[in-house]
Amino acid sequence: MSESSSQLSIIQTKGSLDWAYPPMILASTGRVMDKDVHIFFTFYGLRCLLKDSRSLSVSPVGNPAMPVHLPFGPRWLRQQDLRQSIPDLIWSMPGVTRFATWSFKKKLAEQGQLPFEELRTLCLELGVKMTACEMSIELMGFKHSDFIDGIDYAGAATYFGSSPENQSLFI
Repeated sequence: MSESSSQLSIIQTKGSLDWAYPPMILASTGRVMDKDVHIFFTFYGLRCLLKDSRSLSVSPVGNPAMPVHLPFGPRWLRQQDLRQSIPDLIWSMPGVTRFATWSFKKKLAEQGQLPFEELRTLCLELGVKMTACEMSIELMGFKHSDFIDGIDYAGAATYFGSSPENQSLFI
């Protein structure tokens, strides 16, 4: 295996719960497969590194590909994709994001998936390198004390200087 194929570089720019999982799943899988994995968190992706991750939510608004299924009720009803049958206006009403977030977490739990905070901790324990973008921290008004322990801080130039030449990026 060449050096570049044993490395995985991920740039996390999204700050919603449904976008927080894929990089962590890819990173933990990469580490288990003995790859060196580095995630660079920038802009809204910084939310994935906050000590208080309650701001990570799921919103069907602006996400037409996201299926929405009820986490309860008869099987036939739970299989219906409500995203396709309910008008977009409904998805922007108060409480829908909270419901979608609850539903997403319930579905993950039913499938035996780790809560996000535990998956993030697992990634760190496995040796995934996580770097928060200094420029984005300043732009978004965060402080280093807002973030979990065990991460690095650097700018984009430093990140690219230490990441593999042939990159696999998930943005």
